[in-house]
Amino acid sequence: MYHFSRSIYRELAPEIIEDRAEREGPTNHERVLRSCETCVERLATDWHYFAKPTKTLFNDIRVYFPMSSQLRVYKVVDRYMTFARDYFAANPATEQLECRATTRRGTPCQRTPLPHNGYCPSHQHLAETEGVPIAA
Repeated sequence: MYHFSRSIYRELAPEIIEDRAEREGPTNHERVLRSCETCVERLATDWHYFAKPTKTLFNDIRVYFPMSSQLRVYKVVDRYMTFARDYFAANPATEQLECRATTRRGTPCQRTPLPHNGYCPSHQHLAETEGVPIAA
């Protein structure tokens, strides 16, 4: 999972704006790397509810780059996040073995989901209604 985030960081690292010496805490390089890792991890574990990973990551890291390289940063982020999305869609993370639905008591369903939509056989009806608009 981290090979996507590390690839983004390696390609963008030479363009990151350097920190001022008087600042304490994590450096700009560390912040960019952590943002990349967090975004890719969320894409791997929660891809059903992560609609715009490219936009999210770009908005998180764009402040660490000069204006002249913003377009290149966006293109790199978009390329790798598309690769990651396709990879995780084809190879779902093995850690996520719970159904996306909740029980009547409000606890998460513990059954193993089907790989194509993330719902167990008992909750397949919820997958069919995800795209249907709610009547007013």
